[in-house]
Amino acid sequence: MSRPPFTPTIASLPKLVPFVGPEALERARGRPFSARLGANESIFGASPMAVAAMREAAAENWKYSDPENFELRSAIAAHHGVAIENVVVGEGIDGLLGLTCTMFLTPGAHVVTTDGAYPTFNFHVRAHGGALDLVPMRDMREDVPRLIESAKALSARLLYVSNPNNPMGSWWPAEAMTQFIGTLPPETLLILDEAYVETAPEGTAPPIDVANPQVVHYRTFSKAYGLAGARIGYAIGERSVIEAFDKVRNHYGINRVGQIGALAAIRDQAYLRDAVGAIAAARERIAAIASANGLSPLPSAANFVAIDCGRDAAFAEHVLKALLDRDVFVRKPIAKGIDHCIRVSCGRDEDLDVFAKALPAAIEDAHRLS
Repeated sequence: MSRPPFTPTIASLPKLVPFVGPEALERARGRPFSARLGANESIFGASPMAVAAMREAAAENWKYSDPENFELRSAIAAHHGVAIENVVVGEGIDGLLGLTCTMFLTPGAHVVTTDGAYPTFNFHVRAHGGALDLVPMRDMREDVPRLIESAKALSARLLYVSNPNNPMGSWWPAEAMTQFIGTLPPETLLILDEAYVETAPEGTAPPIDVANPQVVHYRTFSKAYGLAGARIGYAIGERSVIEAFDKVRNHYGINRVGQIGALAAIRDQAYLRDAVGAIAAARERIAAIASANGLSPLPSAANFVAIDCGRDAAFAEHVLKALLDRDVFVRKPIAKGIDHCIRVSCGRDEDLDVFAKALPAAIEDAHRLS
């Protein structure tokens, strides 16, 4: 039987998987990982208040979520000192990125991003027929001045910047980001992905100016808040831009339990501070483990540490595989110029004990195979 044809854009795209999940790797291996340190989740978990709220909400999960996300948006708006009309909630930052492409991209429109930055954004761009223009990292961080120059040269519709960056953990201070924003070309919307900003040093996030229709800030409950499985993200921006999301979003796309959990989580800022402290301590320990084994940890403002393996991409790949073989789930960048690194998510002491035990043997294997 025949089927209707795909659109030319979809038909032209290769079948790709941006991330192979640890569950798929465990199925292929036939055994679980002992340390899950590859997906940038918060192994420290969510606020007990959020867990209790979600547990109670589960009994009434026969209800749909509030399609307006009114209470959650109100709490987010109050937390950031903006109006509720400046906030939209979506299915994680991923879902909001897709909606942004729906709102602003036409086939052939230019989109500028960093080579090696968050690959899911690139999937959304290609699915909407956008033309991706990739700028290499410089000194292991996103080269924002060059990104803006490329956006000007191409009259780009969208410019994607993550601050802090994934997968390197590097960041720009707020003062520099504010200066960059002031140089945006008038036809360009800046997608400012701040998924990791809660774990970054004070002075990383630029002020949120909801009068500026060229900048949208994207945040999530998946990282420091410890609610990755709930899939709740939000965006803050100028009112007319945020209102346009209502034209394209799935109004019942948010699961009710996650919606209620996120509301409790943002109200428990004391727990968030504790979680951020635990993440910072884990970053220090990961860096110490790497240094003790002759590797070079990069400074990180995220909930992971990128580690320079000191040789080429093939050597880093051997280290990665050897860690996986020893039941430690980590990941590595694939873009040229950063592919000699691995990336290790923050974890509890017991998780990092497993990593510390496995790393020396993994490096020995990599030297033997190189």
